[in-house]
Amino acid sequence: MWPWGHAAFGYLLYSFGSRLFGRTPQGYPVIVLLLGTQLPDLVDKTLSWVFELFPQGYSVAHSVFVAVPLGMLVVAGAVWRRRTEYGLAFLLGYWSHIVGDLLFGLFSGNPYTFARVLWPVVTLPPYSTDLSGLARVQAYIISFLNFFADEGLAAVLVLLAVYFGPVVLAVVVWLFDGAPGITAIRRFLTPSN
Repeated sequence: MWPWGHAAFGYLLYSFGSRLFGRTPQGYPVIVLLLGTQLPDLVDKTLSWVFELFPQGYSVAHSVFVAVPLGMLVVAGAVWRRRTEYGLAFLLGYWSHIVGDLLFGLFSGNPYTFARVLWPVVTLPPYSTDLSGLARVQAYIISFLNFFADEGLAAVLVLLAVYFGPVVLAVVVWLFDGAPGITAIRRFLTPSN
């Protein structure tokens, strides 16, 4: 799943969950949520693609053996600091990333779907190509774009709907929610007098 897919999936869950409990999404927790949705890939892809410590981009941060205790620890720390909404936002973002990868793997027929989240019990085999860092990102983007050139219109439309439909929906819901996070970012970026 691409980064924007993780962000969209996490935000939709967060927005609907907030509304389920009679609340609206708030700025700073939304930022924490978005960081949580990206954390597993930021950690594992860096450890694999840049530092070459793991044969695949699914290891420590994607592992349920790390994600569950780390998520609970963050929530406990947030409750202790009286910032429960931040801890829950992080937890939802982080765990939605892992669930999103599992769902995407199931739908795409990946034989290693569940193995991806079982490190260190299971270590995935190395990539079939020996690329690292930006070369791997470039290869994924080229492969994604080649799909558009190689497949028929129906397949392209399905792919666009699958990849970008949730993102468009998330943006619409985010705007409906009042674009939470924008004010917080402006405050952070504006120098105080």
